[in-house]
Amino acid sequence: MIDPITAVATATSAFNLIKKGFQAGRDIEGMAGDLGRWMGAVSDIRHADQMNKNPSVFKKLFNGSSIEEEAMDIFAAKKKAEEMENELRTYVNLVYGPNSWTDILKLQAKIRKDRQEQIYAQQELRRNIIN
Repeated sequence: MIDPITAVATATSAFNLIKKGFQAGRDIEGMAGDLGRWMGAVSDIRHADQMNKNPSVFKKLFNGSSIEEEAMDIFAAKKKAEEMENELRTYVNLVYGPNSWTDILKLQAKIRKDRQEQIYAQQELRRNIIN
């Protein structure tokens, strides 16, 4: 399972680097690595939310008290990610035009798909083995 606290820390770190890059006048291409890290971490947060909505039998039986705590961690991480996304969207649309954010979302969808195929499939296999 992806740790939402780690994912939000990664997202925040990348977000801060992106903001500094924008402030320094760097173009978005020059920040592609940071943007990719941010998108990956946000994808991890969303995946953690999905996994928490459908916990494994093992988790339900032996880890019940932490499900609520984990749900709160995920909720807080999602809200933080939404704040970062809103700020990035506003900045990108102001600097690069209103269709720029749509292009970034397409890139984000591709990253999410690639991550799901590679990482999440392995995690689901491990989860099924445990069950």
